[in-house]
Amino acid sequence: MAGTALLAFAAFQYFEPSTDTDANASNPAFYADFELTDHRGLVQTDEYFAGRWMLVFFGFANCPDVCPTTLAEVAAVMEDLGTDAEKIQPIFISIDPERDTPAALAEYVPLFNAGIIGLTGTPEQIAETSETFPIFYERIEEASAPNGYTMGHTSHLEVVAEIRTSC
Repeated sequence: MAGTALLAFAAFQYFEPSTDTDANASNPAFYADFELTDHRGLVQTDEYFAGRWMLVFFGFANCPDVCPTTLAEVAAVMEDLGTDAEKIQPIFISIDPERDTPAALAEYVPLFNAGIIGLTGTPEQIAETSETFPIFYERIEEASAPNGYTMGHTSHLEVVAEIRTSC
């Protein structure tokens, strides 16, 4: 039941389709556009996930509460979906590329046993990717945090589907 509620909440983050298909196709509320390195060291683009829904969460592996809680909820949703889970790819995009290397994400994302793909890149790649989603993040200096800083960020999930229009 909690998984269904979480997926419904995430779906709410998905933009509402407009009856004006030309305007919607040329200027959607948000879209996935990225070229990042996954937790296995492979370069991935949004095109790799064509034909599947993407359940996207931006966060960081050193997050003490929101990120692991959200990823645990994503894992519960994926389990609750049963065979329908094959239609959805959960994706964790790091907003902390300084610490969240592919190797660090390789240790982190498998902890949730949900087939989550962890993505990271250069600070410029992360900034470019974040511009295609309605998210916010910032580095916050905090002496007691690992490496002397933490990250402030939005904490919602985005559901993204590839929308194709016929010619």
